[in-house]
Amino acid sequence: MIDHVSIQCENPERSAAFYDAVLETVGGHRILDFGPVVGYGKEGPDFWIGPVETAGAAREVHLAFTAPNRSAVDAFHATAVRAGAESLHEPALHPEYHEHYYAAYVRDPDGNNVEAVCHDPA
Repeated sequence: MIDHVSIQCENPERSAAFYDAVLETVGGHRILDFGPVVGYGKEGPDFWIGPVETAGAAREVHLAFTAPNRSAVDAFHATAVRAGAESLHEPALHPEYHEHYYAAYVRDPDGNNVEAVCHDPA
């Protein structure tokens, strides 16, 4: 249903370094680079970051990236924390969503709530 999503960043270079590292853990990578605007994905760019272009500060969003397995969720969290992200929730099952919902949550450099999630049973 969603073709792509874009978020605004206070410091696109710092955010690009963060997303370069953490998206690799879930199979994503930088695909297109237009100066401060960067597109990420697996096959085509479906997640974009760029500079704040509207009045005021960037607003918090929640982003959830699909991880291919639980080990990738673990790697996402560890990589994000090493990159300086605040850990919101360490990797764990969240049965309140469904019995196999395994996820980790961190804050990106702009304060966004970024999640990696695996829906597989193991």
